[in-house]
Amino acid sequence: MQTKWMELALLEAKKAQIKNEVPVGAVIVFNDQPIASSHNQTISQKNACAHAEILCIVEACKLLGNHRLNHTEIYITLEPCIMCYGAIAQARIPKVYFGAYDKRTGVFSTEKLSSYLNINHHPQHQGGVLDSESISLLTTFFQDKR
Repeated sequence: MQTKWMELALLEAKKAQIKNEVPVGAVIVFNDQPIASSHNQTISQKNACAHAEILCIVEACKLLGNHRLNHTEIYITLEPCIMCYGAIAQARIPKVYFGAYDKRTGVFSTEKLSSYLNINHHPQHQGGVLDSESISLLTTFFQDKR
């Protein structure tokens, strides 16, 4: 089932790539149904906070009418940064699945940064879901930029 939802996140990442944004996509699933999806839009929105995860969380909160997203899962094509991890934790999303690891700024890769944060919610996480597709999108995007 994880690959099914990650494929939707990859479609979102491709939308970002078409817009010349860093190709990252996210999908939130509730009761085995996708309820929100988005992609990076920092450039087009001129907003440093317009990461795929943040936009997806905003959409899901509006749809469910709650600031808590208990009983949901989020699928992201790239390991979340600390800002996005904070939003995931605040929303109480219990499970995080991501594709490519980000050894430089990923919250789970960076010396277990998430475990040092003094917050009361630490979601379960699994990386590497369809990672080759995510890595390929990111690699192509940044090679084209150079």
